[in-house]
Amino acid sequence: MRTWAPRGRTPVQRSAFNWKRLSVIGALAVAPNLQRVRVFLSWRPGNVDHLVVKDFLRSLRRHLRAPALLVWDQLGAHISGPTQGHLARQRHWLDVEWLPPYAPELNPLEYLWSHLDRTDLANFAPDDLGQLAVQVQRGARRVRRRNDLPFAFLKHSGLYPEL
Repeated sequence: MRTWAPRGRTPVQRSAFNWKRLSVIGALAVAPNLQRVRVFLSWRPGNVDHLVVKDFLRSLRRHLRAPALLVWDQLGAHISGPTQGHLARQRHWLDVEWLPPYAPELNPLEYLWSHLDRTDLANFAPDDLGQLAVQVQRGARRVRRRNDLPFAFLKHSGLYPEL
């Protein structure tokens, strides 16, 4: 982290943030004609569990009109029994393909998180989770406005080489 201070004085950065957890679950939705990518994010304090996953999928369903293919990593909340039961009940609109374990380079959302870490969250020291959530939201809005970034995340993952 870079900072500045008068010559001869050690710089001190203060942060009252107590490092509680803000979890974000997200999806990149690709149009069938490959002309558009939509970014869906949902953030909550605490950890992602099967209830958060279920709520996110319900929200995603409201926004997507066509059947969907969900390419998912094997996070514990994704492979839990309650989540699997919910996925089984959603087969009329949702198919799931699993990424191999420990392969974050295949997950396009990992490139989104990396991008936000290098840009909007770089050198950002929030005082609380609310400030962090606002900054993540700003970064997500910026990514949504730039159509090239979500395509780049997908292309870099190798899932869509034709992009």
